[in-house]
Amino acid sequence: MPLPASLRLRCACLATLSSLAAPAMAVQVTENLDLGGAVRARWDYDPDRDIQKFNFDTVFLTARYNSDSWIGAAKYRFYGHAYPYQYTNSVGDVAFAETAWVGYRFNPDQQVQVGLNQVPFGLQPYFGSTFFETLGNVVGLEDVMQVGAKYIQQAGDWNLQAGYYLRPAWQGKGTSHGRTYSTVVSSADTYVEDGSDNRERNTAVVRLARSLELGEWKSEVGVSGMTSTLKNNDTDNDGRRNAVAVHYVGRNGPWGVQLMAARQQMSPRNPGSDEVVTFGGYDGTFNVASRGNFYVADLSYDVAGKYLFDQLSGIKLYANYSAFDKSAAGFDTSERLILGSSFSLSKLWIATEWLFGKNDPYIGGSSYTQSLAAGGSDQWENQLYVNIGYYF
Repeated sequence: MPLPASLRLRCACLATLSSLAAPAMAVQVTENLDLGGAVRARWDYDPDRDIQKFNFDTVFLTARYNSDSWIGAAKYRFYGHAYPYQYTNSVGDVAFAETAWVGYRFNPDQQVQVGLNQVPFGLQPYFGSTFFETLGNVVGLEDVMQVGAKYIQQAGDWNLQAGYYLRPAWQGKGTSHGRTYSTVVSSADTYVEDGSDNRERNTAVVRLARSLELGEWKSEVGVSGMTSTLKNNDTDNDGRRNAVAVHYVGRNGPWGVQLMAARQQMSPRNPGSDEVVTFGGYDGTFNVASRGNFYVADLSYDVAGKYLFDQLSGIKLYANYSAFDKSAAGFDTSERLILGSSFSLSKLWIATEWLFGKNDPYIGGSSYTQSLAAGGSDQWENQLYVNIGYYF
């Protein structure tokens, strides 16, 4: 995919952005409380859809508290006005909380967190090295925040995390029924054909992992299990959502490997077809196949040293492949491949990724509402994505 001259010029201009950034400085309110955030821009290039946009992405604000006993974190995000939210009038027209929890540390190896916190399932905190995240994010397994309590204990080489969650995140501000940071079970918007109206409640999850040495590889192996109730608002009947996963993380010098296999099985009580459940997030809703296997493989390499007069550092190169293989007859497999790099350039942190997707709602213009259900265009699409962030 050759880049036009205007695109190459924009690449060259990325370096000049660092000279416009003020020095990054977290605001330390007290000895234990820090306030911060980020301002990010994004660049989307897809010649097949005539998309070439460099504009605002998001602003988010963070708070973190850390003492010997009490801990906590909160993050709130603001979107709007710029692509892909050009249908809104101003920044903040789409906004939602990412996290908001408080915790108590009994000792260095044992703690509890209460509030809107991350569900401990599979690879943590993400299913690989990519900034864009994997298909696990859009089938509701990766980077999921729910409202409840989580217990964490480290015992030698073993790590146990167990959580009980009453409900998904509270709805934020936007135009859709999917006004959350995480992709969660949602009520379908009117544009979703064969959409459903379910609510997820009473999620119980357990994750057990062990650290070990496999030759020269420092490794972690683990298993996860999750179950919840799916309350259908049309039939007033309860279904279930179950998921299990096994994962591996390995590091050998600059090389990193992450692997995961999971099975998600939902049995909704929809008035129509039970083969799909509507999920939502980031101001949109879409259908996901009720039953399927999810796979991810991630290979990364950390480049040591500093370059460009010590302005370029922390370089990571990576390749990530994920797939959602659906069980229903006639439902096409969804696949995503990401080739990318991330690095720090002066005060900026930048991720540059070449995205490939097949039956992927977010890549290449395949069907947004049905790609993760019956399927979309069923052909590989690609686009270039760059995210540039100034973190303070």
